[in-house]
Amino acid sequence: MSDQRKWIRSSYSDDEGGNCVEVALETPVHIRDSKNAEGPRLTVPASAWAAFIAELRPGA
Repeated sequence: MSDQRKWIRSSYSDDEGGNCVEVALETPVHIRDSKNAEGPRLTVPASAWAAFIAELRPGA
């Protein structure tokens, strides 16, 4: 079955085998390694994702 989610790649990812993280911003939020798109995924509630992002912001 094909994955119809809209995956967004991290701006810190590169095409040369670097850290490649992708997220699908839906409820729940899906997170995967873009180098292994069919591999394991982490799924978290949208509220947990929002709290995680808030901690990453400067001044948090």
